Amino acid sequence: MITLKEALQLPKEEIKALRDDLKKRIEEKKELNAYISVDEAGDGVPLLIKDNIQVKGWNITSASKILQGYVAPYNATVIEKIEAAGLSPFGRANMDEFAMGSSTESSFYGKTLNPHAPERVPGGSSGGSAAAVGAGVAIAALGSDTGGSIRQPAAFCGIVGMKPTYGRVSRWGLAAYSSSLDQIGPMTQNVEDAAILYDIISGHDSHDSTSANIDYTPVTPNLDPNRKLKIAVIDNYIKDASAEVQAAYETAIKALEDAGHTIVHKEMMGAKYDIAAYYIIATAEASANLSRYDGIRYGNRAEDPKDLKDLYLRTRSEGFGDEVKRRILLGSFVLSSGYYDAYYLKAQKVRHLIKDEFEEVFKDADLILSPVAPTPAFKFGEMADPLQMYLSDAYTIGVNLAGLPAISLPIQKTAEGLPVGLQLIGKHFDEQTVFDGALSLEAAVAYNK
Repeated sequence: MITLKEALQLPKEEIKALRDDLKKRIEEKKELNAYISVDEAGDGVPLLIKDNIQVKGWNITSASKILQGYVAPYNATVIEKIEAAGLSPFGRANMDEFAMGSSTESSFYGKTLNPHAPERVPGGSSGGSAAAVGAGVAIAALGSDTGGSIRQPAAFCGIVGMKPTYGRVSRWGLAAYSSSLDQIGPMTQNVEDAAILYDIISGHDSHDSTSANIDYTPVTPNLDPNRKLKIAVIDNYIKDASAEVQAAYETAIKALEDAGHTIVHKEMMGAKYDIAAYYIIATAEASANLSRYDGIRYGNRAEDPKDLKDLYLRTRSEGFGDEVKRRILLGSFVLSSGYYDAYYLKAQKVRHLIKDEFEEVFKDADLILSPVAPTPAFKFGEMADPLQMYLSDAYTIGVNLAGLPAISLPIQKTAEGLPVGLQLIGKHFDEQTVFDGALSLEAAVAYNK
């Protein structure tokens, strides 16, 4: 598959041929179910769009029954930016319903398959985006990351996935799951393509009150894989990872040392605190954000309701899937009278401690090397227990709670041929160092070669 960098240099007539070829590839691999639909908005370089990002005139549904028939009346800011740069939205990517999940099994449109092993999940919630890029049926894609939803599927599908600093990329036009955690980011074939797409979508947006109004310097012209960096490894984190992930971790550490980087050993609080704080805050915000889907303001309406209460109850019970309903209930509980202080406020205090702990590590390091998930891609149905599924986010959610940038890239494959990815985590708004370190690690492990 042609890279994004190469595609952006093609003349107009060759881009048309590229789009036609891509349609054929998508049809040949339709069993992956990575695309909900192939739509075209413009004639630029084709870019796959996750189904929770508004594209004017498209049926954007967040992979939910409740939004069937909704047509986006405007473009998200990131869509305006990609079109200005010569790219065009090209199809909707499958995802976990309302971005709630780690396996893309909760989609209204059915599960997406992992391109490396169809009996295994592609990760989630941006599983469709990751599977399409990994299978060579998308040049690149946009995903969203609330607790690892770009980085984890990227690791499972053997591609690069990058979560920017919170506020660096506009959320205007992104269907809200957890407003203080969500970020749109690039999913690509390599680190340089991720940097190019990141530059395109980044910058302040007056439409978004959470957008950071600070100077922006593009990273791509300044990429330097030869920078020598201090990279922290969190010794107590790796103990809970599988043998395959630990092996990839050791490979990456040796590769970084051989490339001239300095490894710094650190320890942090157990990930159980990250998980507890994240699922209280995320579900609380989700319960508030999804309250608008009531059959009156948004969403499909239940037919022939007996009264207003019946309309609300049936619209939401019939329109939302099990995982979404589970998170709404949990969020409503932690925000309820008598529990707000005990759970929600306490979780916000722990969030502050997590942020402080990252800052303490960054006093002695430029980047942190961490696993993305405890295991490679798991089999469908293997995480039937929701709590078990939540624990699989242990390594990614702290980054979102602290609002930091991070990038996942493939390191090696297991004996079964499953990709194993690791992530590099950076300081706030220091994406340049994140990309420089990732470019160096990518060259050192030579995964694609």
